Amino acid sequence: MTILSDVKALGQQIWLDNLSRSLVQRGELAEMMRQGVCGVTSNPAIFQKAFAGDALYAGEIAALKQQNRNPKAIYETLAIADVQAACDVFLPEYEKSGGKIGFVSLEVAPDLSHDTAGTVAEAKRLHAAINRPNVMIKVPTTDEGVAALEQLVSDGLSINLTLLFSRQQTLKAYAAYVKGIEKRLAVGMHVNHIRVVASFFISRVDGALDTTLPQPLQGKVAVALAKAAYQDWQQFFGGEAFAAAKAAGANPVQLLWASTGVKNPAYPDTLYVDSLIGPDTVNTVPDATLKAFIDHGTAATTLTEGQAEALAVLAETEKLGIDLEALALRLQEDGLKQFEDAFAKLLEPLA
Repeated sequence: MTILSDVKALGQQIWLDNLSRSLVQRGELAEMMRQGVCGVTSNPAIFQKAFAGDALYAGEIAALKQQNRNPKAIYETLAIADVQAACDVFLPEYEKSGGKIGFVSLEVAPDLSHDTAGTVAEAKRLHAAINRPNVMIKVPTTDEGVAALEQLVSDGLSINLTLLFSRQQTLKAYAAYVKGIEKRLAVGMHVNHIRVVASFFISRVDGALDTTLPQPLQGKVAVALAKAAYQDWQQFFGGEAFAAAKAAGANPVQLLWASTGVKNPAYPDTLYVDSLIGPDTVNTVPDATLKAFIDHGTAATTLTEGQAEALAVLAETEKLGIDLEALALRLQEDGLKQFEDAFAKLLEPLA
């Protein structure tokens, strides 16, 4: 038993926010799974770092260049192989849990973030190419991405919605998920295998706000926003909006806490893990945060504690003239730009 096992017993899955060839081939990912890690997320920045720093890619990259593959095709060949390998590591956990645990995520190209049809087509293509039951295709939660979610769920895919900062946008995504489930049920298709996580980003909120806030509010808004989003989740999936889908076997969307590495060194390095443990949630953590949590984190149900205080923090923040929904949209656009830049940087050496 480890602290990760304790967290799992409290209803939360800890995923690793990293993936590389060495991590899989040297057995490190399998060892993390044995310690209680329940899945993996990836993104263009993670693959850019992996391709640049992991010598195991060099030979295959050279061989693919000799075949006159274009840079995106080379990237996809490498990334798909890595995701397949990670899926295979977690497949026993996926099967043992009845499809609840053991997912690995691969993201659609960042330049499709405002293209619904393009997102749907690429998500389906990547899903078919990976061909593993425990893959999640990652889709940014722009308005166009939310529209894509509805179609992809109706097509039976499991999805990781990414770059969420907004309670309103998260509720829109829940509604789109239910519509996708309803479409699938209407044509007699089963829905119980579909899993969707909504990746709600944490540390970037505090990073954007702390310099503008009085000291008593610094380092508190992101956790407060997450706790409020969890209250929204409880109301939506415990209420009438989801009742019929639930009766037909649909799974609730799970909130996933992303960007949980602490960016301000003045804060405890496990702040965004310790503070957000609760049932039916996921926390995806970078390597350093995972090691810190295993070393000195605390496993306790904290997500449902202090919910009234969390709402009070948000109210105080808005009294200062801060529009949290407007901030959410700006942070989402910033995040999309970061992923576009990382993707471009990733492709450069593959040309």
